[in-house]
Amino acid sequence: MAPRGHDQRCIVEALGRELRVRGSILDGAVLMPPQPHATADPLPGNEAWREIFQGSFVGPLALLKAAIAAMRPDPASGRRCKIVVVSGISSAQVLGHYATSNVIRCAWLAEAKTLAFALGERGIHVNTLSLGGTLSPWYVAGIERRAAAAGVSYDERLGEETANVPLRKYGTPDEVALAVEGLLSSLSDHMTGLNILHDGGFTRAY
Repeated sequence: MAPRGHDQRCIVEALGRELRVRGSILDGAVLMPPQPHATADPLPGNEAWREIFQGSFVGPLALLKAAIAAMRPDPASGRRCKIVVVSGISSAQVLGHYATSNVIRCAWLAEAKTLAFALGERGIHVNTLSLGGTLSPWYVAGIERRAAAAGVSYDERLGEETANVPLRKYGTPDEVALAVEGLLSSLSDHMTGLNILHDGGFTRAY
């Protein structure tokens, strides 16, 4: 569960102070904003939207600002800083059961592209990595629950769920880590403002 507004501000302010006190200089930052729970309701109430945006956008953006303030890029000497925002594929393709996440992920995509444009001349790169199905512990647990409810084995359920994924598999946390590592490395020295889909080919959008 994401910290609520006041708690988020305290955490971000504490991080900013700690970075300043230590004189820390960051070469990169990876941000994975918390996502709203899956829901098919496209019109939640105003209070629900305020809570969603505070927890999944406003608070994490303040954290990113603190990280950017601790970056000291110098493109002339080859020193570049990299930011990776980890999102989901509804940033590129609407998913009916992720109604509010569709909005938040598109907001982050737009913010990342805006930051890429604004910070590029300084040598700060901002890219988005949008994940499809990924076999994290909670995702595996979900597959196990769906398999049990359908009266089939885990492998059978996994096969059914990945039948429309061209690579016929979900991603793994190790594969995500490698993709993030690549975006933090010199691989992305001429890349910014990109939304990279890590979904086994599931997303069909251009």
